[in-house]
Amino acid sequence: MTSGLGNANRPAMSDSPETPETPETPESPESPEAAAPAVRDVPPDHLAIDPRSAFFDGDKLQRGIGIRFKGAVRRNVEEYSISEGWVRVQAGKTLDRKGRPLTIKLSGPVEAWFEDLGEDPPVAKV
Repeated sequence: MTSGLGNANRPAMSDSPETPETPETPESPESPEAAAPAVRDVPPDHLAIDPRSAFFDGDKLQRGIGIRFKGAVRRNVEEYSISEGWVRVQAGKTLDRKGRPLTIKLSGPVEAWFEDLGEDPPVAKV
């Protein structure tokens, strides 16, 4: 009877210590980063450029983020949410009573990527 976990070819364990078992090591040493699955370097699901927002992250914004909304690359995005499918953009040159730009929320498919990764970067999308 085999267990399905790959133990069929493993020799039975005995109580006598004939040879100590050593864990199998790969022939070429790999770093832990190379052994782990590659983590995609994509922007967060929700990000805003306003420092007062809870979704503001200056370090990620410094890298530059590209946004594609409904198939068109947009450069005027104030805030976005990939999972909820919306972007917030400035409504012309109109300001509110506190001097901040008025924004409108547009709904549709959103894709985001870091611009510092060069050609063909990994894209975060739903």
